[in-house]
Amino acid sequence: MQYLIISGNPKTDGLCKSVEDEVIRGARDGGAEVTVLNTKDIPRCHVCGAGWGSCRDENRCAFGADGFDDAQALVKAADAICIITPVYWGEITESLKAFIDRFRRCEFDMDGSRGGALAGKKVLLVASPGGSGNGMVSCLDQLDRFCRATGAQVFDYIGVNRWNCEYKREAAYAAAKAMVP
Repeated sequence: MQYLIISGNPKTDGLCKSVEDEVIRGARDGGAEVTVLNTKDIPRCHVCGAGWGSCRDENRCAFGADGFDDAQALVKAADAICIITPVYWGEITESLKAFIDRFRRCEFDMDGSRGGALAGKKVLLVASPGGSGNGMVSCLDQLDRFCRATGAQVFDYIGVNRWNCEYKREAAYAAAKAMVP
């Protein structure tokens, strides 16, 4: 089983990274092969063709050779997915937002006839606000809207802050492990 973590975390340590490590451990303990895709490494959409280039008609990005094609292939190959992000200003990180906007364009399907890379796949959503702990719910809502637009099946929502991190790390581990059949 292929388990993909789509990470919007620009840092290599800290709260979000510690939760990501637990998701990795849980999925591996469940028997999955885990890959991490960090969105900070994927360039933003070029918004070609007045906003609808080959992404709308062909479900592919005209500039996909910049690493986006490989990222889209990882999503398509995954059996289960975790999307994890720190919370900045009550939202997902800028790099994750840029990635999911670009991905959604290439998965655009007005009538639902083509399906999509996320259609029916289980997705674990994790948001980790630092500092004040604010913005967790609005961030998870933003990720939920993305899942609804792409046909993904939300497995669980996990909000982790500095006050609940001990037991929420355990919950992230358990959720990732439970996603692996």
